Amino acid sequence: MTTGAPTPTYPARPRRSRMRTVLPLGVAAWLVLEIWLLSVVASAASGFAVFLLLVAGFVLGSVVIKRAGRRAFQNLNEALQRGGAPSSSGSGGNGLMMLGGLLLMIPGLLSDAIGLLLLIPPVQKAVGRYAERTFDRKIRTAVPGTLGDAFQQARMQRPDGKVVQGEVIVRDEPGGDTPQEPRPPLTR
Repeated sequence: MTTGAPTPTYPARPRRSRMRTVLPLGVAAWLVLEIWLLSVVASAASGFAVFLLLVAGFVLGSVVIKRAGRRAFQNLNEALQRGGAPSSSGSGGNGLMMLGGLLLMIPGLLSDAIGLLLLIPPVQKAVGRYAERTFDRKIRTAVPGTLGDAFQQARMQRPDGKVVQGEVIVRDEPGGDTPQEPRPPLTR
């Protein structure tokens, strides 16, 4: 039955990003590989040995996460007592240590191997530098109006050496919000 109203035209569906396509396939391949590795090791040794490996990985991962979290909290506490920001030199590897501990806690031999690699300090430094370079490059190439705008900040150096962070506000209108005469103080 027609009412004379035009049929609605729907816009073309937006193109699906590559990450949304590849990530589920990568997770599925990871799971299949983990199960296959566990079955190979279980057939070579025994099922009980694999069980002990998984329990040891879980316990080691929880100890690593607890230790890294305690160290990060201690660094933050010391920085707050000094009155500054936490230094990135001493606490740079805490996040990667926590990630390594999490990978150790996940059942599987491949995740355990990657988690153990992330506990090695030279690997932590290399991965940290790579992540920092990638993050900086993504922020520099961010399109205005995206999440990249949230990270554009200005730093002002005060005479006492403290750094004050603030946002950069760009006005498109010339003389847009600058008052011509001084405003009265806000008192009640």
